[in-house]
Amino acid sequence: MSVMDKIILANRRLGFTGLSMRDGDIASSNPRSALICQENSCLWPKSVDGFVYVPYIISPFYDDMDRITIETGMLDILSQTCIKFVPRTHEANFLNIQPKRGCWSFLGMTGGSQTLSLQTPACMWSGVASHELMHALSFVHEHSRSDRDTYVTILWDNIMRGQTHNFQKHKTYINTAYDYNSVMHYGRYAFSQDGEPTIIPKLDPNIPIGQRDGPSTSDIHKINVLYDCGG
Repeated sequence: MSVMDKIILANRRLGFTGLSMRDGDIASSNPRSALICQENSCLWPKSVDGFVYVPYIISPFYDDMDRITIETGMLDILSQTCIKFVPRTHEANFLNIQPKRGCWSFLGMTGGSQTLSLQTPACMWSGVASHELMHALSFVHEHSRSDRDTYVTILWDNIMRGQTHNFQKHKTYINTAYDYNSVMHYGRYAFSQDGEPTIIPKLDPNIPIGQRDGPSTSDIHKINVLYDCGG
């Protein structure tokens, strides 16, 4: 089961008040708003020392194992990029990681206390944590890239009624290779209504898509490109 399969399962019966979900797990405070993060408009700022500090707090309602899982998801990103997740002290903008219903995040830095939900135990996988953290860093799903039709076929007839909006394409701003192994890629059966695939790779229909382990080499490269980490 891919990271996205776990997220979809955890989010299936969500009933949010004042929030709508885009692409399955990206939160929006305006149900009519499009999923927009224009170029650098929602990136976390880079410090003069070259690092991008993302302050966070983790709810005290998590137990020690949950905290380890979440922090492992952070470590998988910060150990290979210029992104540094740091416990919040006084910063105005920060991630507020809470065990709310489902696994979801806002897209990019929205300002102030920014909720990122990792329900326990449903979302307690380090790969799920990394996935939601990458949304908070401004990344949409891999299969939502504007060039995705070159690489995958979306089988619209197999998608659950009312869920086709989760397969919309979005303009992307970094030129990197398409990654079937991305932690941000839907699994083959995401939102399937009949157990049949909803996404098929074009180059080789048998290529595995999506995984649950954490950011791929390409995911790390994309973060370094978007945030101009250098090296």
